[in-house]
Amino acid sequence: MAEIVLDGITKRYPDGALAVRDVDLTIADGEFVILVGPSGCGKSTTLNMIAGLEDITEGTLRIAGEVVNDRAPKDRDIAMVFQSYALYPHMSVRDNMGFALRLAKVDKATIAAKVEEAARVLDLTRHLDRKPANLSGGQRQRVAMGRAIVRDPKVFLMDEPLSNLDAKLRVQMRTQIAALQRRLGTTTVYVTHDQVEAMTLGDRVVVMRSGVVQQVGSPQHLYDEPVNLFVAGFIGSPGMNFLGAALERDALHTSLGALPLDDRTRRALERADAPRELIVGIRPEDFEDAALAEGHDGGVTVTVTVEVRESVGSDVYVHFAEEGGPVAGSGGSGGSAGLAGSAGSVRSVSEELAELAADSGRADTGMLEHRVVARLNPVTRAAEGGPLELWVDTARIHVFDPRSGANLTHPEHA
Repeated sequence: MAEIVLDGITKRYPDGALAVRDVDLTIADGEFVILVGPSGCGKSTTLNMIAGLEDITEGTLRIAGEVVNDRAPKDRDIAMVFQSYALYPHMSVRDNMGFALRLAKVDKATIAAKVEEAARVLDLTRHLDRKPANLSGGQRQRVAMGRAIVRDPKVFLMDEPLSNLDAKLRVQMRTQIAALQRRLGTTTVYVTHDQVEAMTLGDRVVVMRSGVVQQVGSPQHLYDEPVNLFVAGFIGSPGMNFLGAALERDALHTSLGALPLDDRTRRALERADAPRELIVGIRPEDFEDAALAEGHDGGVTVTVTVEVRESVGSDVYVHFAEEGGPVAGSGGSGGSAGLAGSAGSVRSVSEELAELAADSGRADTGMLEHRVVARLNPVTRAAEGGPLELWVDTARIHVFDPRSGANLTHPEHA
């Protein structure tokens, strides 16, 4: 086991392209850290630099207190699990799992003991003499993990190991990986583009965009206190709704209506010297059918027309259009109110929201972007095409500066 320290790590390719920029990150001994972000954000490149598969252009990488920038992958005492299982088809499960130890000339008795123990942990004992072709996708991935475990490395590096599995298997394997890492206590760095995986697996999550670390924290911290608009939109499923707003006195005026400011939000906006034109973020779960919201303190009620109702058993999602059109490039909703700032400001916000839309797949659906989604109690009587009164928990809204994307209601402004 080992601490990993990335000190100013940068990756620049010969053509000048910057893949990762100035990453400072300390991963504690035994910690499970997730690198997450959209395609091309630099997360896999960062993992490959830790592994030694990519050269480091600038900065220092330490594993267990030793600088390893110039060490070959085999000399870093790490084990990788890839998206592809990379199993030898002609070898049995037993031989696949013990192959690296055979190369290292470990004695047969030790190899057998390590393989048997890993197989027991991964529930593969009865499959040890089978070939990979006779295993399911989940079983093959467990064999790949077993091959890493038997080496007893200082660090596990996992690059989207579940992306080739179907949805049900991903959930099952996610649980198994979390339990296994806690049992072994090995320092683990795990790359994924799936924010649900990131939220459910890691001790801490590192959100990346365009090669730059946006925020690092526990899953709950990132959900409750996103530092900027990108993190707010990336973390959470369904994603946060973004609405254009104009700040007037003690309320934010949006196309849904006036949202009164509570003391916390008002103080934060005053301290941040907030502009009049803002972006409001409301998570789907911060709406509720007004008829079911008795006992909730504060908040405000708005009336909408339901366009789509989706029932998933434990929840009902209602989608409705927002008057006034979307926030420029919005990945899910937003109004045009108050977004008349400089062209550069709007372009910056548009790029972030467009990236969120592309990552979520909403940009490819052909649907209009000015949609808001609310997550409601399943007993709601909301009906498609009908009016619905929604209660909005205004104490939980987030407010963003359209000039920088910064979350003005983050605790640093409170």
